[in-house]
Amino acid sequence: MERFALFSFDGLMLILRWLHLFFGVIWIGHLYYFNFVQGAFFAETDPSTKSNAIQKLVPRALWWFRWGAMYTFLTGLLYVGLKGHQGGFGIYETSWGLAILTGASLGTLMWANVWFIIWPNQKIVIASATQAAQGGKPLAHAAASANRASIASRTNTLFSIPMLFFMATASHLPLEISPEDQIVYEMHVRSFTKDPSSGIREKVRGTFAGIKEKIPYLKELGVNAIELMPIYEFDEFENSRPNPETGELLLNYWGYSTVGFFAPKAGYAATGKLGMQGDEFKALVKELHKNGIEVILDVVFNHTAEGNENGPYISYRGIDNKTYYMLTPEGYYFNFSGTGNTLNCNNPVVRGMVLDCLRYWASEYHIDGFRFDLAAILGRDPLGYPLANPPLLESLAFDPILAKCKLIAEAWDAGGLYQVGSFPAYGRWAEWNGKYRDTIRKFLKGDTSVGAVAQRLMGSPDLYAPSGRVPATSINFISCHDGFTLMDIVSYNYKHNEANGENNNDGGNDNDSWNCGWEGSTDDIGINTLRHRQIKNAIAMLMVSQGVPMILMGDEVGRTKFGNNNTYCHDNHLNWLDWSLFDKNPDLFQFFKNCIAFRKAHPVLRNPNHFQNRDYVGSGYPDISWHGTKAWFADWSSNHTIAFLLCGKHAKQGQVEDNYIYVAMNMHWETHWFEIPGAPAGKQWKIFANTGANSPEDSWSPGNEPILENQSGLLLRDRSVVILVA
Repeated sequence: MERFALFSFDGLMLILRWLHLFFGVIWIGHLYYFNFVQGAFFAETDPSTKSNAIQKLVPRALWWFRWGAMYTFLTGLLYVGLKGHQGGFGIYETSWGLAILTGASLGTLMWANVWFIIWPNQKIVIASATQAAQGGKPLAHAAASANRASIASRTNTLFSIPMLFFMATASHLPLEISPEDQIVYEMHVRSFTKDPSSGIREKVRGTFAGIKEKIPYLKELGVNAIELMPIYEFDEFENSRPNPETGELLLNYWGYSTVGFFAPKAGYAATGKLGMQGDEFKALVKELHKNGIEVILDVVFNHTAEGNENGPYISYRGIDNKTYYMLTPEGYYFNFSGTGNTLNCNNPVVRGMVLDCLRYWASEYHIDGFRFDLAAILGRDPLGYPLANPPLLESLAFDPILAKCKLIAEAWDAGGLYQVGSFPAYGRWAEWNGKYRDTIRKFLKGDTSVGAVAQRLMGSPDLYAPSGRVPATSINFISCHDGFTLMDIVSYNYKHNEANGENNNDGGNDNDSWNCGWEGSTDDIGINTLRHRQIKNAIAMLMVSQGVPMILMGDEVGRTKFGNNNTYCHDNHLNWLDWSLFDKNPDLFQFFKNCIAFRKAHPVLRNPNHFQNRDYVGSGYPDISWHGTKAWFADWSSNHTIAFLLCGKHAKQGQVEDNYIYVAMNMHWETHWFEIPGAPAGKQWKIFANTGANSPEDSWSPGNEPILENQSGLLLRDRSVVILVA
């Protein structure tokens, strides 16, 4: 278990939040208790009982009401003040402030009701009841006073309903998952549930509500963040045309061509026809947060849907063309985005629009982070030259409202600017690590130096350590929406994009894929077994890498796009997730699930800082050591075999203690014997995963791993990965 710093500033903030809720429950609860007492008072017929009860119970209820309310407001206002003093509010703190101020306003009205209407009139009623109990006549105006007190008390009850709502809103706490602890799942809103095989109601398929119904699946898989492809309003009919093969209409399906930066896509909401897409999306975000899953939006600020000089006039071109777009001296559009135009992001006006947009999504929708498409453009000046200190990137990094939001850059653009490892980070920006993708894909084929592989598995210290950037800077992925799925990486040597209507000229040619002996689908059992093993090799390496792992929707069940690596225009089976694959490839899903659980169970796989390659805690083992087929001797000239050992006592820089983990990788087409380093005294090596074994013995749930029979070595079959734990 990892320690929580209770006596830190964040610990104090957490305590204040819970105290705020605790006192809120007390004073609202005693308001209802007061109403109950008053109801009992009017129902009681015996004057003596009525007088005694009300004199004892009402002051007690009002005392708790008074002090509970006071401490509710004090803890709430102290929380707001301290957060403001710290340097601003993060994602949810704005909601906290609004909830507390609204609660204070309602509470003031309720206090006024109690002290100036209910209690004075109640005293008249008590005096009347006391006088009647002593044989006298009730006071003449007692009935009117009782009626006024009753009406005021019921009004308080009505006030308490929105008060309870705002208290519940304030309790919707941010997850603020540490970046190194994230496991990201990239998905397309419509594609995730649109296929009838999703098994959900037809009216919510392909919508925010559809994702909400599939949250149990995401929890079972084990991911704790979803990255949604663009959900801003866009024109799906932009550049629409018939499919040359089927006649089906091709659309702007992915949505990387924004029309409305501040509006969620109505077509992604089951309630979109009613204009309730915002409410539906908010409900999804809140439900995901309740289930421990963060939401990251893929945002496009590098260009708009207005195209080049021949494109339509929608908004910015008509408002101020020279301000919003990068223009050549001749007045044409620079095209660093590959779509016809490029936003002039570092102009103060455009920069303000981008900031306002992101602040809106963070404060209004409680978004946890943003992934910026072609983010290298955000660092260019009006003439397209890279800036050493881009104003927009700096503003985003230090904006107080975005302080807790994760910022992720796709650190390249279509103009050839490639900044993986050199993107202006300001201590805040993470990067999609394209070099990780390329290196691991090549290694799966046995086609790259193991030295390069070692760097990627350690969180790419060669790219990030020199500038002081941590391993979580690296968003590690092997597949994403843009390119082959994991199944296609092991099934196709070449792209097959004919269905896009561009003569197979679109999409990248550098896929670093290998079809395992046959192009496309096949009934050959040997080839299909090898493909499954290669997929398991890929996810095993991804989940034991330092940094932040990201998997693509459907990779966990062997989803294919049939060799099309650029399905931007298809609203059909090429993009939709076929849920029947869970029945076809249960071994893949089980392996993914176990690997994700293994990563979450072992903090040594999620270090906040780079390895030091030495023993700095006195365990007798360095934090990481490299091995080959012979223990303690790595063959750095190899392209096929490598192994490493992680010392559990160095987990989180020695702050927590974990198991020892040994990972051996054989990407050769031949079997190899690996000599295993000796386990620490009193420990034994157990097998967590062996991709060379048949399912279900290819992986085990954490804590249930069987003991390795031969503690000195093991045989790795061709193209396989073994993970041991001690």
